[in-house]
Amino acid sequence: MNYRHAYHAGNHADVLKHAVLARVITHMMKKDKPFCVIDAHAGTGVYDLGGIEAGKTGEWEGGIGRLAEPFAAEVEALLAPYRQVIAALNPQGGVRIYPGSPELALRLMRATDRMIANELHPQDAVALERHVIRDPRVEVTSMDAETCLKARLPPKERRGVILIDPPFELKDEAEKTLRMLAHGLRRFAQGVFVVWYPLKADRTAETILTGIAELGVPGTLKVELRVREAFSGGGLAGSGLAILNCPWRLDEELRVLIPALAARLGLGRFGEGSVGWVTDSA
Repeated sequence: MNYRHAYHAGNHADVLKHAVLARVITHMMKKDKPFCVIDAHAGTGVYDLGGIEAGKTGEWEGGIGRLAEPFAAEVEALLAPYRQVIAALNPQGGVRIYPGSPELALRLMRATDRMIANELHPQDAVALERHVIRDPRVEVTSMDAETCLKARLPPKERRGVILIDPPFELKDEAEKTLRMLAHGLRRFAQGVFVVWYPLKADRTAETILTGIAELGVPGTLKVELRVREAFSGGGLAGSGLAILNCPWRLDEELRVLIPALAARLGLGRFGEGSVGWVTDSA
């Protein structure tokens, strides 16, 4: 396991993933009953965008770095939870410290909610545990993501969000993601599963979406943001999220938010955002 998210923190894929995750958490808190967040690929929790790793790639400049100027009021209302977490981490202004998904979720969750943050990379797992050690809501595990979901589903709260966002560095990562998703749904059919996938000049996204469609879960939403055209050897051109058991009316919010993010993050005149049902709720 060599992937280190510190090199990519705050990029356009993170903006999509975290802005949407913040909306999902917001919807989960509309009910009083506690819920559990399981982050299967948690990372270290927070990232220094002025550090060595982020400085080597500068990817954040094409992501969160482009969100300094405000959007229209209706878009800013939807970005508010995401913005509030970033502002809390950067009291002097700007964005030097960027939240990973566990930090973002924890700062939005209530005292009665709970998190299982899983990170396989041993060094990053230690850093994550040190970061959250004073928060009694969090349990840090360090195991393969598939093993984590098998061991921890269903959560005792019977309400939950499961974030699955592997780096897709290995050839069988898409198939593994679908396998753990199918198993997770068998154990926790009512869970809100959020699956991140890359948009490249390969068949990864098609494999993921075809497999998810075959699961036939009602209310499965597809959200995609492309910042440039994909071409062979060109790396990440954008990313997508599949949201299974999508919270009610989240799709309406994202139809406002995603096109605005795509227009801001697109390179040159390019920038495409789309929101649609893989399987509808009927």
